[in-house]
Amino acid sequence: MNNSQANNPLHGITLQVMLHHLVDYYGWPTLGQYINIRCFNHDPSVKSSLTFLRKTPWARQRVEELYLRSLEKQ
Repeated sequence: MNNSQANNPLHGITLQVMLHHLVDYYGWPTLGQYINIRCFNHDPSVKSSLTFLRKTPWARQRVEELYLRSLEKQ
């Protein structure tokens, strides 16, 4: 049995699920203030944001961190 992901709170959570949660929780304008990237601030969409986040590790890391913080607040 492999327990390498036992302590990873993001295990099994897709980027798409995180993004939908953040958009529902904060909305695009606030999300764009927290993470200042063009795909959140100019004509935002889930599809364009996922494309950018999958290619940009630093932006994905910020989304993951904000997702975890938003879960702590709930």
